[in-house]
Amino acid sequence: MKRRPKWPSWLPIDPYILLLLGTVGLAALLPARGAGAEVASGASTAAIAFLFFLYGARLSTREAMDGVRHWRLHLTVLASTFLVFPLLGLAARGLEPVFLDHSLYTGLLFLTLVPSTVQSSIAFTSMARGNVPAAICAGSFSSLVGIVLTPLLAAVLLGGSGGGFSADSLVKILLQLLAPFLAGQLLRRWIGGFIARHRKILGLVDRGSILLVVYTAFSEGMVEGVWHQVSPQRLGGLLAVEVVLLAVMLALTWYGSKALRFGREDRIAIQFAGSKKSLASGLPMASVLFGADASLAVLPLMLFHQMQLMVCAVIAKRRSRDPEPASSLTPGQAAASRIAVGTGTRSD
Repeated sequence: MKRRPKWPSWLPIDPYILLLLGTVGLAALLPARGAGAEVASGASTAAIAFLFFLYGARLSTREAMDGVRHWRLHLTVLASTFLVFPLLGLAARGLEPVFLDHSLYTGLLFLTLVPSTVQSSIAFTSMARGNVPAAICAGSFSSLVGIVLTPLLAAVLLGGSGGGFSADSLVKILLQLLAPFLAGQLLRRWIGGFIARHRKILGLVDRGSILLVVYTAFSEGMVEGVWHQVSPQRLGGLLAVEVVLLAVMLALTWYGSKALRFGREDRIAIQFAGSKKSLASGLPMASVLFGADASLAVLPLMLFHQMQLMVCAVIAKRRSRDPEPASSLTPGQAAASRIAVGTGTRSD
């Protein structure tokens, strides 16, 4: 029996992005209305909670503790994600209203506040023969810190632009995201084996949850008529700004880590973990923070997510050709590489 061919990992188009775009198209043609919208909203809320429960149950406490010894690397990644990125987002305010209108700028600023990715950081670091265990810990720490820090930064930097952001919104995020995450951590001792055995099935569940969140957010946007506010010229301006943003962060993480005297393998982990943003974490947060305006708010993040995958795939492929012996991979890096291949880069 012939095996069904898999989607080639080197292709620049992520098939999951195609599903996201298809979901957006479905929401544009058949948006949820009335009672259907209430059902979709309730299902989306439950899906988000379950999604973060799975994140908590998957994070190995031992892996996190093993990575503490790389504290300089982790602080560098956290500073890139939650300090340098937001500063660049604030600097982009000068591009309004020439390149970006207020709604798109708000989404761009929100993009800079989102945590780093996990799976794709691991996969690209492994491909480039970098420090994979450090990438695992750096991405996990970023996701954990971001559950609390992203809404706090949104409260400070977005203010009233965040869809009426308030203390109630912060409490709602903590209850909807942090509480399930902590529950997953507490129950990991008993359910960790089950999750490890059914990793692919649960991966489909969490990706399906994100698709549901996208459909609900874009349905609300269609019903409210927010898409009439975006012109092709504005979208082109947004893409140009994001190209510059990604290029700046890739350069800063690579050459900045060199200035800080990190080795090659650590620099690779810093570049891939410190220059990317998580779609999986950003979408649920946006749905809570922005409500009906979430469709416009997540548009910059969706575009940036696909762009970072395409560019980082090329960079990782080039780094893999560096004159480094293949034996430099440690057993831990090899194991993490197998994990990265198994989980893929589709949901973060």
